[in-house]
Amino acid sequence: MTDAPQSTAPMVDPQRRRGRGAVSNPAARFEPTHLEDMDDGWGEPDELPPIRTEVLIDKARSVITRNASPDIPFDRSLNPYRGCEHGCVYCFARPTHAYLGLSPGLDFESRLFAKPDARQLLEKELSKPGYVPRTLAIGTNTDPYQPIERQYQLMRGILEVLCRMGHPVSIVTKSALVMRDIDLLAQMAERGLVCVALSVTTLDAKLARTMEPRASAPYKRLEAMRQLSAAGIPVSVMVAPIIPAMNDSEIEAILEAAYEAGAREAGYVLLRLPLEVRDLVVEWLVTHYPDKARHVLSLIRDARGGKDYDARWNERMTGTGPYAAMIGRRFEVALRRIGYLKRQPRLRTDLFRGAPPQAQQLSLF
Repeated sequence: MTDAPQSTAPMVDPQRRRGRGAVSNPAARFEPTHLEDMDDGWGEPDELPPIRTEVLIDKARSVITRNASPDIPFDRSLNPYRGCEHGCVYCFARPTHAYLGLSPGLDFESRLFAKPDARQLLEKELSKPGYVPRTLAIGTNTDPYQPIERQYQLMRGILEVLCRMGHPVSIVTKSALVMRDIDLLAQMAERGLVCVALSVTTLDAKLARTMEPRASAPYKRLEAMRQLSAAGIPVSVMVAPIIPAMNDSEIEAILEAAYEAGAREAGYVLLRLPLEVRDLVVEWLVTHYPDKARHVLSLIRDARGGKDYDARWNERMTGTGPYAAMIGRRFEVALRRIGYLKRQPRLRTDLFRGAPPQAQQLSLF
């Protein structure tokens, strides 16, 4: 018998959710009705089909999102997709699916939205009179190189616009698919316009497959670092998230492997559990690691002032208290010992070219 925390939503049959991260599909919090499976008494199992990925079209009118958060090093971002097929159970973006009337659980990783006009919308926004360039962050909410990018190639088109217009961009991904665009990224890197961060949460293939089932395997991400670095593209590693008692023991090993692969800057984020993410992570722990669930949650609360999550700026990323301080100190010591840079050179903004003169509206005077 285990004393692990109890899950809060009915589990979806393992065969139906095979290859997915979340183990349930709770109703969106804004929906007026909640549906639950229930036994009809006949003793016959429902033969429901496996959960398939469905891609819907997002008719966005703009693609650049602005933010003024004081603890985030960028003021604008772009996400060509909503939802993410990688299925990382801990993804802090999961609650955003509730605004679409969909579940932050399995819906988030199987009912996706693509923005096919992203290239055109981006070019239009960058061409507006008075636009002031600053680094555009891509991959901050959902992964731009998730599996459906192979079909839609939205990121390829976005990079073509940014390269042509001389606009700086930073990219975060868990996918080796980023290697497809090395030609464009190398051109931009020569002009100081791009940096790429690969997120590596673990070197343990089994843990990675359970925690982030459709992201590239850890060794593939390291190989992507090698190829990007060899092409002259600045590479960073994000150890994110650090999950207490799950992958915190790997911090130094990940940093060493990433440095050997060419990464020269590194960062980390302590596990965040906003809104529905808390229950989804608890369910995942109960299902896959019941013997560790209570310990993991206890350490999380130690680092969050006794709560499951503390959303205060400047503390939400790293936590507080002895455990959080220990993680921060270990990270700092490892960076210094291995030889990471404190910060890579800033990306250039002086090369930006807006709309060509013939595309701008003529003055009345």
